[in-house]
Amino acid sequence: MKRILIVAALMSAASLMPAVAQGMSKDDLIAQAVSAAPEELRAGATVVTYDAKGDPEVLRQGTNDIVCTPNQNKDNYSVNCYAKILRAQRDLQAKDKALGKDAKATAADIQAANLPKPPVGTTMYSLSGKTQATARGMWVVLVPGMTAAESGLPTKPTAAGTPWLMRAGTPGAHIHMPQAAASAASGGAMAPM
Repeated sequence: MKRILIVAALMSAASLMPAVAQGMSKDDLIAQAVSAAPEELRAGATVVTYDAKGDPEVLRQGTNDIVCTPNQNKDNYSVNCYAKILRAQRDLQAKDKALGKDAKATAADIQAANLPKPPVGTTMYSLSGKTQATARGMWVVLVPGMTAAESGLPTKPTAAGTPWLMRAGTPGAHIHMPQAAASAASGGAMAPM
């Protein structure tokens, strides 16, 4: 459980900084945030941003079980979407980030908070890179305890960018599914590799 939460923390840490896109409209922030999710999930996703104190602001209440955050980085680009069950963890991470806590302290806070355990198959989506135009997508599926033999997947990234199992056989096991680079012309839509 602890490792699952740490994986989720690493996927989202960059998206929990105070908003830097002050000049963007609410609609633009929403469009940016949902660009990490598969197209069929975007219209129903809840969109949340965090202020400098780590307090959440819901930009749009959704109708499905996906939550997305717009880019809030100064030095690179990162938007994230995740299953709603991870929302309490994300809110806690944002508070800790605002308080200046490091990843180890945040992991301890998450474990102490006794948050709901995400079920096997819980999914996270991200687009990240130096810029929006160069961002690449990654889909992650949590599969605690799964081994390489059980999954039939390699345990290291491949040159072809195919799915692979990270932390095989541990509580933090998860499948990485790299996606093609985002297309600025398509508003961040991802095409399969």
